[in-house]
Amino acid sequence: MRITKRSIDDLTYKIIGAAIEVHQILGPGLLESVYEKCFLHELTLRGINWSKQKRIWSDYKGIEYDTELRYDVLVEDLILTELKSVEEFHPIHPTILLSYMRMMKKPKGILINFNCKHIFKQGQKTLVNEYYSGLPDK
Repeated sequence: MRITKRSIDDLTYKIIGAAIEVHQILGPGLLESVYEKCFLHELTLRGINWSKQKRIWSDYKGIEYDTELRYDVLVEDLILTELKSVEEFHPIHPTILLSYMRMMKKPKGILINFNCKHIFKQGQKTLVNEYYSGLPDK
């Protein structure tokens, strides 16, 4: 698959669709870990590859080091997905995700909050960075 803005946006749509499906079945009010298990199963059902809870390595002035941080879900080795079950997004949530994206050199990230009425309207936020900006459109 050729990596373009369009292909990443199409994958984003599929990821959010999987989250909406989980949310429609389970509703709000559960632990993040419950949503994560169901979300990963939904991605698998849709033929989407993922990895979860792996440590983030980064580079500082030529030295690669283990940050001892873990991401929630990395989809198709392209899109970082951070899952939440909170009353509302805190301003630090996008900042953390952008830092993870930069350290891992990933072009897009999605915050998903399952503790809301509607994921599409209020429970998701997509973020892009310079890696996304440098990709061809199509």
